[in-house]
Amino acid sequence: MTNIPQPSHNELVAAMPHARSIGVALDHATADEVRGHLDWSPEHTTLGGALHGGALMALADSVGAVCAFLNLPPGAATTTIESKTNFFHGVKKGRVRAISRPVHTGRRFITVQTNLYDEERRVGMTVQTQAVLLKE
Repeated sequence: MTNIPQPSHNELVAAMPHARSIGVALDHATADEVRGHLDWSPEHTTLGGALHGGALMALADSVGAVCAFLNLPPGAATTTIESKTNFFHGVKKGRVRAISRPVHTGRRFITVQTNLYDEERRVGMTVQTQAVLLKE
């Protein structure tokens, strides 16, 4: 891999306005692992007070997209072409942590798995496939 400077955590989140607007933050970002979090907020809940599945999916998609981006060849871009999330437990307080790791990094596709955790357990898992978009 070439020695290309990587954007800062703030720059990576700033490139995703929706992620920034709901409060997604990055804690660690390398090609091998990206970690981020989202704090529980009443603005992002369902009628029962749990974080909305869309907020959890946005966290997983954002952290997973950064993981895919950091595994791209120079000059390429990426876009999500498939994403599947399993929810295991609701989150009614605290912080959700996301840990994303590449499962496959190929010439045309990158697949990442993102696990979501609250303070006690895994609350969800997302597997997403990103297309590698090469500039012509």
